[in-house]
Amino acid sequence: MAKHVTYADAGVDVDEGARAVDAIKSAVASTTRPEVIGGLGGFGSCFSAAALKDMDDPVLVSGTDGVGTKLAIAQLLNRHDTVGQDLVAMCADDVVVVGAEPLFFLDYVAVGKLRSDAMAQIVGGIAEGCRQAGCALVGGEMAEHPGVMPADDYDLAGFVVGVVDRAHIIGPELVREGDVVLGISSSGIHSNGYSLVRKVAIEGRTLEELCEPLAELGGESLADAVLRPTTIYAGALVRALRAGAPVHAMAHITGGGITENLNRALPEGLDAVVYRGGEDGPAWDVPPVITYMVHAAGLSADEAYKTFNMGVGMSVICAADDAGKVRDALAEQGLESFEMGKIVAGEPGREGKVIYE
Repeated sequence: MAKHVTYADAGVDVDEGARAVDAIKSAVASTTRPEVIGGLGGFGSCFSAAALKDMDDPVLVSGTDGVGTKLAIAQLLNRHDTVGQDLVAMCADDVVVVGAEPLFFLDYVAVGKLRSDAMAQIVGGIAEGCRQAGCALVGGEMAEHPGVMPADDYDLAGFVVGVVDRAHIIGPELVREGDVVLGISSSGIHSNGYSLVRKVAIEGRTLEELCEPLAELGGESLADAVLRPTTIYAGALVRALRAGAPVHAMAHITGGGITENLNRALPEGLDAVVYRGGEDGPAWDVPPVITYMVHAAGLSADEAYKTFNMGVGMSVICAADDAGKVRDALAEQGLESFEMGKIVAGEPGREGKVIYE
């Protein structure tokens, strides 16, 4: 006779899964939009597309991303309430750069051992991110992987769908020589460069050391500084665009820093000159945690601007004559901006690149 082995014996606790779903229901409900049909528990998530009829040529824009090494630090510190916001930011702020409004979001959480309390914190952060981005959290998956992942380990993936009327799509094709590059301030490291952060600032330190206030960080601890959630720009940017902000293109400054992201908003034959400045640094404020990491790693300026966002979470390109109007529109939505560069002629037929001065 075969030995009786339950699913729980194999490491999967179905009851804890049910408790986790109950724990996140209110957070998910707080993100709802009028287009959402039904709620949690179905095999698929339904979202009405009726509003798209008001557009001449609606274009769906999708994106997916994760949080990466930052999760390892959150797990080390047993702080799980902000990484969900990071996840939404990485997805929603990618689709908004073409002018799309994020509509709905789904998440995938893979865990070694499901804990409803930790799951409630994670999904609570995702819900907060969705509220800021203006999209609905319509569903997701919590997958328990005993024997495959360590019990305290987890990974996150997010998926977002947005929409924009084709006539209102923005991007490199609208960028012209003489345009101005505006920067919108970041809240810190955001969600990129954390493999380096962990190596130079986390490994070898005790929890007590990580939680100790540091003068170099303005009295903030390393733990608080590195887990500061990523700023979500999508909701405010959508409102600014709807209000008529004449934007040509945008660049979400993520992995690869300013160097490897601003160039993605450039057409062939045009370059972006960024005012990096000299020893005193750029004209904008660089968060202390980024300066701390740059010094801890001994990075050159070129390396730093290719690794961290350097205080710029989103870049916006517009005509020079419209810069004041765009900055005012951003300010009305609570986004601090500054002039960080300009668009100049590059080599004909060559992809645009970022130049520093």
